[in-house]
Amino acid sequence: MIAAVRMLALLALTAGVANAAPPPKYRTYRNPSNSVHIQPRPCGANICGVVVWANDKAKADAAKGGTPNLVGQQLFREFTPVGPDKWKGSVFVPDINKTFSGQVVRTGPNTLKGTGCLFGKMGCKSQEWTLVK
Repeated sequence: MIAAVRMLALLALTAGVANAAPPPKYRTYRNPSNSVHIQPRPCGANICGVVVWANDKAKADAAKGGTPNLVGQQLFREFTPVGPDKWKGSVFVPDINKTFSGQVVRTGPNTLKGTGCLFGKMGCKSQEWTLVK
């Protein structure tokens, strides 16, 4: 469960980015339990997502999975726009040290819906992320 939550957290990073170039001021989003904050960042022609804050439990869970430094970790990798307010790419899940495919869709001016599947179309989970104000 924690791994799926972390994967969805990673997905939400890209939604603060328009379909063109990223805005000069990056927006930060939090997961529903407010244990992880993420921010989009440019990486080459794509968008990557970086953890900018995590609580102690999230850090400990990541460390158990083999990722000792959760803050600063690039969790979203090579996210590209695939439609209006929709992005796809790879998501690194530090709790289990694995990478999966996923997507993010903007659902409102301050919310994003991240969806990820562990294997193909199986084990899919969605989670809403909220802009940190």
